Amino acid sequence: MALRIIFMGTPAFSVATLRALHAAGHQIVAAYSQPPRPGGRRGLDLQKSPVHQAAEELGIEVRHPLNFRDPADREAFAALDADVAVVVAYGLLLPQAILDGTRLGCYNGHASLLPRWRGAAPIQRAIMAGDAETGMMVMKMDKGLDTGPVALTRKITIAPDMTGGELHDALSVVGAEAMVEAMALLEKGTLETVAQPEEGVLYAAKIDKAETRVDFSRPAREVHDHIRGLAPFPGAWTEIEVGGKPERVKLLASHLAKADGHLGAPGTILDDVMTVACGTGAVSLVRLQKAGGKPLGASDFLRGTPLPKGTVIA
Repeated sequence: MALRIIFMGTPAFSVATLRALHAAGHQIVAAYSQPPRPGGRRGLDLQKSPVHQAAEELGIEVRHPLNFRDPADREAFAALDADVAVVVAYGLLLPQAILDGTRLGCYNGHASLLPRWRGAAPIQRAIMAGDAETGMMVMKMDKGLDTGPVALTRKITIAPDMTGGELHDALSVVGAEAMVEAMALLEKGTLETVAQPEEGVLYAAKIDKAETRVDFSRPAREVHDHIRGLAPFPGAWTEIEVGGKPERVKLLASHLAKADGHLGAPGTILDDVMTVACGTGAVSLVRLQKAGGKPLGASDFLRGTPLPKGTVIA
C-alpha cells in the first residue's frame, strides 16, 4: 500500500522530491507551501512558489497558511489523516502539533551532513567554508532546529570549482532519491534512525547582504570559495570603476590561479584575462555580470569594459 503523504516545501530545490514521491505511487493528500509573493517585472503580480506550481500540475491540493498558530490550520492538517509529512525547505518552523499531526511523524530532507550546517543556508555555507564533501540526510523531525535522528545519508563530493547553484541541483536530485527510499522503508516498517552526534555542530546562518561583497585581502582560496559558494544567488560582488564611477559587478565563477611571489595590492588585476591578486595568491574571475546585464565570460566582459593590468578593483 502507498503512504498518505503531506508534502511541505517551497523553492525549486523541493520540487524533485515532490515529483519523485508522486511517481513512486504514494498518495500526496496535500502540498503545503509558502503563500504567493509579489513578483514580476514591477513586483505587482503574485508569484506562486515552484512547489505550488508543481503540485497544481500534479492535481494536488495546495495550502499556504502564514503559520500554524491558528487552531483551525492545525485541525485542517490533522484532518488530512496522513501517514507521514515530508518536509523539504518549507520555510517555517513547525510546532509540536504539526510534528505530531500524522501517524508516523514528519521527515525532513536536509542538505548537509548533520550535525554540520544545521539551519537556513547549508549549501552555500559548506562551499564558503571550503568543505570537500556534503550530502543529503533524511531526518525525523523534532522540536529543535535540524536536531532530529537521521534515517538515511547520501554523500556528494564538492569539486574544487563547483558553485552553489551546481551543488544545489545535484543535492536536489540525490535528496529526492533518498526520500523515496526512506518512505519505502517506512512503509515496510523497517526505517531506522540514529541520533546525531553531539560533537561537530555548526549552524548555517542565512546569507546576509553585508557579507556578499568580496574581500580580496583574504587568501585566494577563501576568496574563491566565497565567490563560488554565493553563485549564482545571491551573488558575490565587487566594485569596478567605469567612466569614473563605481559600478557593482557580480562574480559568478572563478578558479584559483597559479601565482608566485609578490603580486601587488589585493584587488590588483595582474593580466589581460582577469587574474586578480588576493591577500595571498590570486584568483581568475571566469564569469561576471554587471547590474542589469547578462552573465559574461571574462574575455567578453573585458571587451565591453576594458580593465588594463594594474587596475585595482574592490
